[in-house]
Amino acid sequence: MPEPGAAPRRSPQGVPYSDLQHLVNADGLHLFCRYWEPAGPPRALVYIAHGAGEHCGPYDEIAQRLKELSMLAFAHDHVGHGQSEGERMNVKDFQVYIRDSLQHVDLMKSRHPGLPVFIVGHSMGGAISILMACERPSEFSGVVLIAPMVQMNPDSATPFKVFMAKVLNHMLPSLTLGAIDSKWVSRDMKQVEAYDADELNFHGGMRVSFAMQLMGAAARIEREIPSISWPFLLLHGDTDKLCDIRGSKLMHENAASSDKKFKVFEGAYHALHHDLPEVSESTLKEVTGWITDRIPAVTSP
Repeated sequence: MPEPGAAPRRSPQGVPYSDLQHLVNADGLHLFCRYWEPAGPPRALVYIAHGAGEHCGPYDEIAQRLKELSMLAFAHDHVGHGQSEGERMNVKDFQVYIRDSLQHVDLMKSRHPGLPVFIVGHSMGGAISILMACERPSEFSGVVLIAPMVQMNPDSATPFKVFMAKVLNHMLPSLTLGAIDSKWVSRDMKQVEAYDADELNFHGGMRVSFAMQLMGAAARIEREIPSISWPFLLLHGDTDKLCDIRGSKLMHENAASSDKKFKVFEGAYHALHHDLPEVSESTLKEVTGWITDRIPAVTSP
C-alpha cells in the first residue's frame, strides 16, 4: 500500500493509475490494461500481445471483432511501452514480457474459470506468444501469430554483426541502433501516418541491450520449434522487411503440431491488420474464423 499522503503513481503521460485499468507486475511496475467484454457471458478468453515500440491501443479492431463473437479480449502495454511504467523500450530480460503476460492470463482465468484461452500476437508480441505457449503447452487452445518475430533477419543479424552486438552490449549497452522505419509497417499511407503521429508509440532508436534480448528470444524459439505441439495459425506478408518471413516458414515446417496453418499475403508489409484494406479485412476474418472454429461447441440443455 502507498504511504499515506504519498503522490499517486502516474503513467508516463501523467495520468494517475487509479484512473486507469492496470495490473501491478512482480517487479511492482504498473501496466496499463484494456478489456473488450462482450454483452453476454464470454465463450472464450483471448490475450493480445502487441509488438516492440507500440502499445495495445491499435488492436481495437481485432478485439472488437472478437467481442462481437462473444469472446473477451484483453491486453496490456508491455513494460516500457505505451501507458505502462518502465524504461522506454528496454527490458532487463525478455522473460519479463512472458511472465507479465502469463500473470494477466492467470488473472482473467481466475475471473472466468473454465473458458478456453487463445493468444494473438504480432511481431515481438508473436515471440512472446510462442514462448508463453511453450511454457504452458496444455493451457492454450490456440495461438494466432501475425508476422511474428521467430528469427532475426539473416541480412541484419550476420555472424559479424551479432558478434559486434555482443561486444557492444558489454561496453555500451545503451548505445542506440536505428529506429523502426515506419514506411515498412504498412502499404497504407494513412496507417503509416497514424503510426508516426501516435505519441504512445516509441519513435527512438533501439538500444543494443534490447536488440540482444530479441536475439536471445529468437534463439530460444528456434530451440523450441521441434517440440511445439499446440495449434497455431501463422499469417505473414511476403514483403515484410521488419520480421523475416523465413522464421514463419521454419516454424510451420518444423513444429510437431498436427493443427497448424500458414497463410502468406502476397506483397503485404508487416502489420497485416493495418495493411491495405483488403489485406487487413482478410487478416481479421482469418483470425476470428480460426479461433471460432477451435472453441468447443456448447451443447444446449
